[in-house]
Amino acid sequence: MPNVATQDPELRRRSLRLRDLHGIGPELERKLAEIGIATIEDLATTYPRDYKDWRKPTPIAEIVRRALERAVGSQTGESFEEIAVAEVTSLREIRARVSLVSAELSDASGKITATWFGRCGLTRSLSVGDRVFVHGRVSLKRMRGALGVELNVLNHRRMKDGEDYVGAVVPVYPATKDVGSRTIAKVIAANFDVLAESVADEIPEAILRARGFPPLRDAWCDMHRPRTPEAALAAREVLIFAEFFDLALGAALRRVEREQERNAPEIMVAETTLAEFAATLPFSLTGGQRRAIAQIYADLRRPVPMNRLLQGDVGSGKTSVAAAAIVGAYRGGVQSALMAPTEILAAQHAAKLVPLLLPLGIRTEALFGSMGDAARERVRARIASGECELVVGTHALLTDGVSFNNLGLVVIDEQHRFGVHQRAKLRAKGCAPHTLAMTATPIPRTLAQTRFADLDFTLIDELPPGRTPVETYVLRESRKLRAYELIRKNIAKGRQAYVIAPAIDDRSSKSERDSGLTQAIEEYDYVRTEVFPDLRVGLVHGRLPSREKEDVMSSFVRGEIDVLLATTVVEVGVDVPNAVVMVILDAHRYGLAQLHQLRGRVGRGSARSYCVLVSPDERGAGERLDILARTNDGFAIAEHDLRLRHEGELAGTEQSGRSQMLGSLIDDFALYMKAKADADALAASDPNLSRPEHQALRKRIERVEGEREIRVSS
Repeated sequence: MPNVATQDPELRRRSLRLRDLHGIGPELERKLAEIGIATIEDLATTYPRDYKDWRKPTPIAEIVRRALERAVGSQTGESFEEIAVAEVTSLREIRARVSLVSAELSDASGKITATWFGRCGLTRSLSVGDRVFVHGRVSLKRMRGALGVELNVLNHRRMKDGEDYVGAVVPVYPATKDVGSRTIAKVIAANFDVLAESVADEIPEAILRARGFPPLRDAWCDMHRPRTPEAALAAREVLIFAEFFDLALGAALRRVEREQERNAPEIMVAETTLAEFAATLPFSLTGGQRRAIAQIYADLRRPVPMNRLLQGDVGSGKTSVAAAAIVGAYRGGVQSALMAPTEILAAQHAAKLVPLLLPLGIRTEALFGSMGDAARERVRARIASGECELVVGTHALLTDGVSFNNLGLVVIDEQHRFGVHQRAKLRAKGCAPHTLAMTATPIPRTLAQTRFADLDFTLIDELPPGRTPVETYVLRESRKLRAYELIRKNIAKGRQAYVIAPAIDDRSSKSERDSGLTQAIEEYDYVRTEVFPDLRVGLVHGRLPSREKEDVMSSFVRGEIDVLLATTVVEVGVDVPNAVVMVILDAHRYGLAQLHQLRGRVGRGSARSYCVLVSPDERGAGERLDILARTNDGFAIAEHDLRLRHEGELAGTEQSGRSQMLGSLIDDFALYMKAKADADALAASDPNLSRPEHQALRKRIERVEGEREIRVSS
């Protein structure tokens, strides 16, 4: 253990390791680290997921009465947990296939049969006449031909002579196979004072007092050692408020900083630009698109870097909005860059944007990793010289050899497909360029940022005229041929269809092979020879050379392929209005956002369209697939995705997975709004946190940003 005797309390606390605490050796330290508890602060913020109210034992007669009441209308009723303090009046061990100990427990109100399963040898430490505390599950069982109440004992303690029962509200911590709830409870109890010291009261006392909240350390103590269940709920509210305040303040300070720097190019988009752009289009812009463009133009006119997320459901016209933003940037004399996650999508963007922008004099170049050296150098030279006003590309835009003459607008499509640092690297190629991110269905982290961080949000809330909602059905694997019958009926009408498989072939990863996933190549052979031998069937997957992929996709776009067997390479951007059926095999293996994106490849015209989600017979539909079948609303799907997949690390770079936060971004939204109001007010009154009462808070913000390289706006 390091010599920390002379350090100040904060440094001393931060220098402690888990193994320096009571009851934690190297093995337990390793197991805790595996479940995300690697520091003193991690342990301190491992909060109970539930509580057991063990303040008063229940009289046995009351336990029996409750069990019989629950059994009304059924043979056994629902089991439930109870505690009791009683005397052992009989005891016997039964050795069978599963050894058990059976006892009769009595108190002044009555008696009950208690059973310990798998507790061979218990009779050596427990005797008739002992007084015990027991906790277990109560159920109605048939005993000797009649129904009786039984207590299946989960925990017990032999009480000392004359000992009075002292109850408590017992915390129940998240448990895993290797680290149980009681292990975490024992470690926290053994180191309670040290852990309490790690909780710093950094939120100004005036803010907590105005909300009627106690100091954070008091709330922390009540979370782990509540006097009553109500005290635990109140403490939880305080700690969630503190988490949200921390998050909201970081976003508010960055927004203030961004407003103060005023270092972005002021793009003075003329009031007539939107009308001039709309007049060149072969279609009419929707009201949602016009509102989005107006917000973007207002951002471009300011010297504050735009940081806006454009969310529109699949087919809502986000590309046209991006085109309008690019026109605005061009009129302001700056270059634009549009980055997409795949060459197929980037090429489609380029193909859509060129005819929209060329009439206005905007020259477009594409930059892909698959390009030859000579072509790549030619495009790089035109970008660097400013000869092209827009470059559309993939990750190739991030390479060091790409430099811009005057990058003023960055558009990032399907922004969740790029990492935080990748997006930042593209922005760094300009001087504080305006940034427009686009997504069809926000992933959890994006949705959380939309509500709680330094992102402005624009929602295109309507589809262009003529778009038909996709009918979605869930089908068992054993009935897959019905989906193929649906494909044949629609192809007979001159339409096209997709079939999506999750794996390419048996060279896929071992986990994919072991899980029995449908293989695209194998399914392609089956569909081509057995199901649709008379139709034109194509195959595309990620392992094909780029040129071959492009050829297959081009053939499908031209209507030369009836059924396209594919992996998720067609997830985004593929626009074939004549395709009206999407069959997704092993649909249970995909996330909600991905399923919604795949479904978005159909329904892009006026014809009736279908999406069939196929999953194994034994799994059934499942909650996720049911959600897709119920709604086509991308924002509602994102809300469900947030509930199912959680928020990710809001202040870091993780995109999904369970957040370390105590609060729920959906369930505790009202509490967040209170924290945000207080954080915004503080940031406005003291944007540098320079006041004496804010010094501790300033240190925390600086420490968190330094440790996590926090950039919530990324």
